[in-house]
Amino acid sequence: MNAPYIPQNHQQVIPYLILRQPTKFLLFTKEVFDAKELDIIYHEDKTTIMHAEIMIGDSVIMFASTTEQYAEQVAGLFIYVDDADARFEKALAHGARSIKEPSDECYGRSSGILDPCGNTWWITKAEPPS
Repeated sequence: MNAPYIPQNHQQVIPYLILRQPTKFLLFTKEVFDAKELDIIYHEDKTTIMHAEIMIGDSVIMFASTTEQYAEQVAGLFIYVDDADARFEKALAHGARSIKEPSDECYGRSSGILDPCGNTWWITKAEPPS
């Protein structure tokens, strides 16, 4: 149960990205990580995103369009997935660039990609404790 000051379905710390192509980010996360669109609020021009939220699993990511006031702010994101190799390949098929091929590490199967908007994703399937 969340503390009363944290909105329902939100975690206490949430990445907030400012992106040149937020719609591309939304489509990428939907296709690659099965993101669910929670909210999109547009500026008066109806094309610039003032605020948006997606949920991947039980985690929320917030993002918006760059503006004269807000410069681009990309992120490094670590995500646990069901199949690190399949998600890596799916990311590449949707415009990502490989920065680390999938490999077995002490913590699980892991890879790294740079998404089409400039965010780094570390895609990992954790190994169960032995």
